[in-house]
Amino acid sequence: MSAQTTEEAEGPAEDAAARAAERRREQHGWYFYDFACSVYSTSVLTVFLGPYLTAVAKAAADAQGYVHPLGIPVRAGSFFAYAVSASVITAVLVMPLVGAAADRSGRKKPLLAAAAYTGAAATTAMFFLGGERYLLGGFLLIVANASLSVSMVLYNAYLPQIAEPDERDTVSSRGWAFGYTSGAFVLVLNLVLFQGHDSFGLTEGAAVRICLASAGLWWGAFAIIPLKRLRDRAVVRHAVPGGAASGWKQLIATLKDMRRHPLTLAFLLAYLIYNDGIQTVISQASVYGSEELDLSQSTLIVAVLLVQVLAVAGALGMGRLARSYGAKRTILGSLVAWTFTLAAGFFLPSGAPVAFFLLASMIGLVLGGSQALSRSLFSHLVPAGKEAEYFSAYEMSDRGVSWVGPLVFGLTYQVTGSYRDAIISLVAFFALGFVLLARVPVREAVAAAGNPVPDRI
Repeated sequence: MSAQTTEEAEGPAEDAAARAAERRREQHGWYFYDFACSVYSTSVLTVFLGPYLTAVAKAAADAQGYVHPLGIPVRAGSFFAYAVSASVITAVLVMPLVGAAADRSGRKKPLLAAAAYTGAAATTAMFFLGGERYLLGGFLLIVANASLSVSMVLYNAYLPQIAEPDERDTVSSRGWAFGYTSGAFVLVLNLVLFQGHDSFGLTEGAAVRICLASAGLWWGAFAIIPLKRLRDRAVVRHAVPGGAASGWKQLIATLKDMRRHPLTLAFLLAYLIYNDGIQTVISQASVYGSEELDLSQSTLIVAVLLVQVLAVAGALGMGRLARSYGAKRTILGSLVAWTFTLAAGFFLPSGAPVAFFLLASMIGLVLGGSQALSRSLFSHLVPAGKEAEYFSAYEMSDRGVSWVGPLVFGLTYQVTGSYRDAIISLVAFFALGFVLLARVPVREAVAAAGNPVPDRI
């Protein structure tokens, strides 16, 4: 072989190696956005903000226990729930609009930066939620929660661009693992500060406000890494017209476009249903533990920490299983595991923290993997150039439409008076989601979206 021929052969190989190195660099940066923002979900939403904002609202309430935001009488104990609902509505209106703008312009990174730092600033400002400032707390919660949802649309939309089809299960699982790792680490630091606030010369309220603000500082600090490493791509094709329209109109346009990809829509429906079950278990597990199982607040916080730690192993372990058996089969297996977990929860004895910790361990092991693989599987079903637009619909399924499960849980308790009956009622979501997902021919769906079909999916 001549020297010229050898150089020609080496050229493409060197280019491929350079592209692979650049792809790995972006992937490593991408992981760190989960690492940055997951602290908000764990420490702020799951542990500290609800009880603290409720206490602030009660301090501002009238003699009948009502506060009056915008002149509307609201029970102080309901204010946090209503603020969360308002944040979901805000996100639902904004996510499709931002997704379409990102696809149309190809500039995801500036939009991601804007959403990330808006959310981080709002979370950091929660340090000032003293006294009776419940309105400030509600406003900051709405801004932070909606910003997180918008940023996750843009973050998820990078996955098809930074990972080859055969890499996505692994890359997505590592992202979730990074997020759960940071959530667990910061929660440990927060709990040390909270439990020992007297030794630090702090009141309990001051310790909580520092924990809340620290989540915002963490979010903003580590968001720098993905914003430095991720890069924008040239636009493949324009998004659905109507980017200047309202969020709802853009969502309708996106769903109409999805009708051209019915198999993608079929997966999204299955995901919406089983994810509703997952989100309801996450949100109602503490209620079940405190009200039905008579467990202390400290026991519930330790259980949350246990879930975070084991979710790292679960996400990575299920990512490995997906490489051998495919994402679809692994997700189906996780839905079976969720069903057995709920059955075990139904039979848990009251006043038994060790048994509850075992239940939390089961949840942690299937939680991260089922979410990570769902994201990576959906990334194969998105037409090129419409990543942010389609992931806005996916994110709405994840965050904006998960209200049916809590409604079923609440209605079951209202009719039966038993939280055990309420928790077992959620099996229906996993069973129906299993059936709908099993019916989706994912290889055909990937091909129909115009994407290369991985060897294992």
